[in-house]
Amino acid sequence: MEKGRLEAFSDGVIAILITIMVLELKVPLGTDLASLLPLIPVILSYVLSFVYLGIYWNNHHHLFQAVEFVDGRVLWANMHLLFWLSLIPFVTGWMGENKFAPVPILLYGVVMWMAGLAYYILTRALIARHGRDSMLAVAVGRDIKGLISLFFYSAAVLLALTNSWISLFIYALVAIMWFIPDPRIERRLDK
Repeated sequence: MEKGRLEAFSDGVIAILITIMVLELKVPLGTDLASLLPLIPVILSYVLSFVYLGIYWNNHHHLFQAVEFVDGRVLWANMHLLFWLSLIPFVTGWMGENKFAPVPILLYGVVMWMAGLAYYILTRALIARHGRDSMLAVAVGRDIKGLISLFFYSAAVLLALTNSWISLFIYALVAIMWFIPDPRIERRLDK
C-alpha cells in the first residue's frame, strides 16, 4: 500500500490535537498583565505539549520520507501512536489547571512514555516492512535515542510523586533532545 493516506490522516490528527489544546486556553478576565499570572502553569503546559506534538509531527514526517510503502501492521502501529498522542490535550489541561500537581504530572509522563513506545513500535514495523538493510533501518540502527527517551520518561514517572519539578525538567530535557528532526534520517535522505 502507498503511504500517502496514512501521512495525510496523521497530519490531520496532529493538527486537530494542537487546535484542541489552544482552544482550551481561557482568556483572562482582567486587562492587565497581572491577570495572566494565574495562567502561567496552563501556558507552560501548553508550550511543552505543543513542542512535543511538533516533535512528533516532524519526526513522523521524516520517518515516512525514508520509506515507500505501508502494510496493515504499519497502519495499526500508526493508530497506536495517534491514540497516545490524542491524550496529550487531556493530560496537558489537567496538569496546567492543577498547577503541576504530582498525579497529573505522573499521568502526563505515562502518556509520553506510551507515545514514545508507540513511536518505537511504528519504527520497528516500518523496518520490518522494508527490511533490515533499508535506508530507514540503517539510519535508525538500534534507536538508542528512542530507548534513552523511554528510560528518561520512566525516571520522570517514578519521581513524579516525590519531586514533580524534576519530572517536569526531565520531560523538557527529552523534548530538547528531540527538538531537531532526526539527523540520522536526514543524512540518509540527502544521499
